[in-house]
Amino acid sequence: MAKKSKKQQQGGTPATVALTAAGVTFTVHAYEHDPAHPSYGEEAAEAMGVSPDRVFKTLVADVDGTLTVAVVPVAGSLDLKALAAAVGGKRAAMADPALAERTTGYVRGGISPLGQRKRLPTVLDSSASAHATICVSAGRRGLEVELSPEDLAKLTEAVVAPVGRA
Repeated sequence: MAKKSKKQQQGGTPATVALTAAGVTFTVHAYEHDPAHPSYGEEAAEAMGVSPDRVFKTLVADVDGTLTVAVVPVAGSLDLKALAAAVGGKRAAMADPALAERTTGYVRGGISPLGQRKRLPTVLDSSASAHATICVSAGRRGLEVELSPEDLAKLTEAVVAPVGRA
């Protein structure tokens, strides 16, 4: 079993530990997760009182056999064709949820683009650039991290492309 760092023992997640280690400015937002809510992302936006176009969900897709992360606004959906094109692929489909969880080290509804067990190619929807800060999962349900889209793109080595649909 992997030994947890002191920060993780104090309630940090791999995502917040990675942000702290990188020296990036961020804010953690915690809220009480309601398992009955139909949408993790919309629940986060409502709980934090943040516009849904500033809250981004982390989706894992399979692009030509390579797991790829897409970070898109919770108010919309992922354009799989645009995602494939953004990483030079031909076909994209949503990844098996169990495989996404095993590969990232996070549970569905809490997958963060940061601090993943295995770093995956990442695409950040270009709409993020319209905001000074955006919110993404901090690595568990009921926990979001707010940071600049530029910092998120840099830390994840993301391609920024229009992959979200309203």
